[in-house]
Amino acid sequence: MKKKTLTLSEALKKGENLLRESKVPNARLDAFSLLSFTTQITRTNYYLEPNKELTLAEEHAYWKRIKQRAKRIPLQHITGEQEFMGYTFKVNDKVLIPRQDTEVLVEEALSVLTGSEKILDMCTGSGCIIISLYKLLEEKGLKPEGSFTAVDISKEALKVARENAKRLEAKVTFIESNLFENITDKYDMIVSNPPYIQTKEIEALEAEVKLYDPALALDGGADGLDFYRQIIRDGKKYLNKDGYLLLEIGYDEAEEVMNLLKEENYSKIYMKKDLSGLDRIVGGQLQ
Repeated sequence: MKKKTLTLSEALKKGENLLRESKVPNARLDAFSLLSFTTQITRTNYYLEPNKELTLAEEHAYWKRIKQRAKRIPLQHITGEQEFMGYTFKVNDKVLIPRQDTEVLVEEALSVLTGSEKILDMCTGSGCIIISLYKLLEEKGLKPEGSFTAVDISKEALKVARENAKRLEAKVTFIESNLFENITDKYDMIVSNPPYIQTKEIEALEAEVKLYDPALALDGGADGLDFYRQIIRDGKKYLNKDGYLLLEIGYDEAEEVMNLLKEENYSKIYMKKDLSGLDRIVGGQLQ
């Protein structure tokens, strides 16, 4: 006799209960995301067929993933992917998971790009910023005729970024470098989402971030500004005249970062908020 497996609704309830017991935020949403990822069921089809049984293989796979999430392993590390700017990026524990806040940086860059510029993405991680810029310029009909270059100190991160560029058919050059150490060219725009969390604050982060995001992508030094100082100071050597420097910042760092830009004689310095109303982007131009 065939062994009865869980129905979709039973699996969702069981998964949600375990995640709630483990104090996972958004337990129902994550339980459904893992159910959908495992069975390829859409939300509409779930409501049409809540009593559809999982296969035995699906049940085993789903329960394995739920147990991983209960250990606070990020959902994106379990599925191996994250949506960003409408594209699906491969992610793992070697790169920072792309976050919606960073989409503001991409949108700000797009507002001034024409497709002919030379762009450098510093601390690229998964490559989500530079690859999205390439793809979105393409979608806007602005053929990306400039150059797209991305830098990271981590070999493992660059491996992920290169795979994302290949999957999404984006022509990006990747360079392993400690910031500008191996950079020789000049650019019309430098974008960066550098590490900006104060060292003392890392222990207070959610378990998903503290335990599973790479420390290299988080720690911005004692005051969180170490990378901004270096990128703002040294970036001047690698920007063309009137070139843009656009930086994602922590919600409470705008004033300090804008002052750093002023000290290095950038012009047209400004700040832009994210959709939550928090300070998110600081930008300026090289005179």
